[in-house]
Amino acid sequence: MPWFLTQGLLILPIFRARVGKLSAHEFQARELSSMAPHVGGSLSLSSSSAVRLPLHPQATTVASASHRCSLATQEGRAAIEGRGICYSVTTRQGRSVPILKDCSLSVPSGQLWMLLGPNGCGKSTLLKVLAGLLNPTYGTVHVNKPKSFVFQNPDHQVIMPTVEADVAFGLGKFSLSSDEVSSRVSKALDAVGMLKYSQRPIQTLSGGQKQRVAIAGALAEACKVLLLDELTTFLDEHDQLGVIKAVKDSVSSPGGVSALWVTHRLEELKYADGVIYMEDGRIIMRGDVPTAVNFLKEKQAHYIDRLDL
Repeated sequence: MPWFLTQGLLILPIFRARVGKLSAHEFQARELSSMAPHVGGSLSLSSSSAVRLPLHPQATTVASASHRCSLATQEGRAAIEGRGICYSVTTRQGRSVPILKDCSLSVPSGQLWMLLGPNGCGKSTLLKVLAGLLNPTYGTVHVNKPKSFVFQNPDHQVIMPTVEADVAFGLGKFSLSSDEVSSRVSKALDAVGMLKYSQRPIQTLSGGQKQRVAIAGALAEACKVLLLDELTTFLDEHDQLGVIKAVKDSVSSPGGVSALWVTHRLEELKYADGVIYMEDGRIIMRGDVPTAVNFLKEKQAHYIDRLDL
């Protein structure tokens, strides 16, 4: 029997709780430090995690009529939904700097949507608000639970010594038998094409393989929503395709998850069910892939230098 079923699992609930708190604070610290050079001072954030707040009284729709797309709809509530989300940071001098401006979006259950736009437009900030890692200043957020945030750099969350131990790591917070843990780990690894690597040391894996292990960890916990922050940024083509396939298979499987993927690679749009485009903290286009492609072609002449291609 693997060591994590006989020994390691007993300490996982406490360890996971501590790591979870550290991860949230790490995200806030990283968010602040990355913004500070642009606003001329240090910034402050509330550490509470309110999910639902009143709509901003001055929120307005910013998409032009020709490109405004209806929010995705389905029977019942969307898997990921935000209405009128605004997010600001405050400088040391007390000046409020808006980062997100009246953002509304909806991702149906069982679909993969991609979020793109120029560097610095607010994509990752919006994803962190949806994940509950940052608090919106105004607006409402609903995301089905359980949900999982997968980092751009897998080394920020793939931390156990072997593949199977890492996938089992998050299961320590559940009251599961060793057989159930083993079954979940095997199914999750199989779903992302990593079952044959179950005994491999983490440090021997490529970046794409580590990303698939991170996704497997979320699947093992039966997550309903995946929030994915530029998973393929540092990957070669082979690893990129492996990660995309893992996510698509997870979304399309019976009872599959829903996913929102921040990307800067336009070639990945063909794998999406829908696309959201941001600019200057605002969502200015929501639609299917053909709509997004036409929109981007029209924008190309004016924004090709700003797009992170």
